[in-house]
Amino acid sequence: MNNFSYTQAASTKEATAAKAADKQAAFIGGGTTLIDLMKSDIEEHSLLIDINRLSMLGIENPATGLRIGALERMSDVGEHPLVVQNYPVISQSLLASASPQLRNMASMGGNLLQRTRCGYFRDTAFPCNKRVPGSGCPAQTGDNRTLAILGGSTSCIATHASDLAVALVALEAKLTLESPKGTTRTVPLADFYKLPGSTPNIENHLAPGELITAITVPAAAHARKSHYLKVRDRASYAYALVSAAVGLDVQGGTIRSARVALGGVGTVPWRVPAVEKYLVGKPATEDNFRAAAALAVRDAKPYEHNKFKLELAQRTIVRALLEVA
Repeated sequence: MNNFSYTQAASTKEATAAKAADKQAAFIGGGTTLIDLMKSDIEEHSLLIDINRLSMLGIENPATGLRIGALERMSDVGEHPLVVQNYPVISQSLLASASPQLRNMASMGGNLLQRTRCGYFRDTAFPCNKRVPGSGCPAQTGDNRTLAILGGSTSCIATHASDLAVALVALEAKLTLESPKGTTRTVPLADFYKLPGSTPNIENHLAPGELITAITVPAAAHARKSHYLKVRDRASYAYALVSAAVGLDVQGGTIRSARVALGGVGTVPWRVPAVEKYLVGKPATEDNFRAAAALAVRDAKPYEHNKFKLELAQRTIVRALLEVA
């Protein structure tokens, strides 16, 4: 690991100002991803800014929806009664992530900023456009079994790693971001992430020095009746081959609203509005779920080793919808 300096920020203003002043600085909360990246020489930072003293906590559920401080730990949010009862898809996505030890340390904001688990990105012996822009993407013709079939480009087909982000995108969550000037802005999580295009090294729309301070999720009937289904190679501590976050509001057997997002198949958390639109106004039946699920992969581009995800994605959506119907 390269040498770096360390400081503890006493306020968000102090933290964001320090980050804006040093392009090689990084915020550190739980550190469960950042330290691994630094030890593997994937990321190099001159300064780590510890934000754990900042007042970015709280799990609140007013009438308008859920608010979660960005420094809340994954395990605390996943097990919180308000989340379990009113937003089960969020709870389930968190408890299906990582391991209990990591969930006890990892912050909510950090989880949303975790980087891909693509083997070529994680192994510095290989070129990778996401790690070293312009160096190439060997995944295109190499080992792409776990990689994306949606949202990729000739520069990158790395999948987004966060389970939580898939659930939050399905529920139309928003991020509160604070700048070094002390101003805040709110950004829909679905708009926060960037498709790789020709610049896969730029993964989100954070401005220099900006810090995620909170996550908000609107209250909705489909949020209360929701489910997260994760299909993976082993039952724990494994990333999704395919996952589905779904929510339904069903009245008298007819679907009034639907939310569906996929993980493990996209370069970003992949919401599928075509599936949602098809379902609204129809009976909540398995046949309708199957017809809707087929729309989720109509624009997919599978590669040699991940063609199985076309069928698996559809089956995962159907199973998740049946669970909540």
